[in-house]
Amino acid sequence: MLLVTAKHIIADFVLQNSWMAYGKDQKTGWALPLLVHCLIHLGVLMPVLLIVAPRFWFVALVDFAIHITIDRAKGICSSTFKMTPEHPWFWTLIGIDQALHHLTGFGLAIFMAANG
Repeated sequence: MLLVTAKHIIADFVLQNSWMAYGKDQKTGWALPLLVHCLIHLGVLMPVLLIVAPRFWFVALVDFAIHITIDRAKGICSSTFKMTPEHPWFWTLIGIDQALHHLTGFGLAIFMAANG
């Protein structure tokens, strides 16, 4: 779980730039920034899994699919309701997004622990 959480912090905060952060939440032109952002998540998690738990390499693909789904749903909400930091629900949406990503990490870590 610590490795999955560290991956999330690195990919979502250290390696995500403003082009990805703002671009993936737009009504149009969101696909490339979202794809690049989620490929970074895949690119950080895959080598970790190949070193620590190689039989679970596919978990990185599952994480990618879930991450892209969560972030697109957030982008649809953000662009539909024009959620800027001044919007009363903006930070709630960010919190829900992060909670869902962390629950994904917990679920994947539990899956690997239960099947390891």
